[in-house]
Amino acid sequence: MSTSDDDRNQDHTLLRRAIELAAEGRAVGNPPFGSLLSGPDGTVLAEEYNTTLTDRDITAHPELKLARWAARELDAAAAAETTMYTSCQPCGMCEAAIQRAGLRRVVFALSNEQLLDIRPDSGQPPVPQDGPALLDEVRAVVEGYYR
Repeated sequence: MSTSDDDRNQDHTLLRRAIELAAEGRAVGNPPFGSLLSGPDGTVLAEEYNTTLTDRDITAHPELKLARWAARELDAAAAAETTMYTSCQPCGMCEAAIQRAGLRRVVFALSNEQLLDIRPDSGQPPVPQDGPALLDEVRAVVEGYYR
């Protein structure tokens, strides 16, 4: 899919606003991440910055807050026409929420790989996961739900 110069200019304009939101969040003591959601014509529908520290909520990423907003406030057809602009590539948690909300597209400035190059190690060890287990028991609860 090729992008026209007009589309690229709109992407850059809205991406710059996401970066401004990141700066706003940082200025009040939060991690420097910002995002916005736009309609197909470029109208900004909602915007957020990271509030994980001020809200004392590890899930208060702007991308997750916007995905939740879209799922709550937009019907599926409208959500499918939106684009999220974000200062940094969404993490796995946010990526899953964006997909579940049915957003059309994400445009980001800084990739997760690039972020790791400029961010010190989080110091958090990976959490071990064990499974699958009790497949028959859980299958009985889940089967048929997604029809």
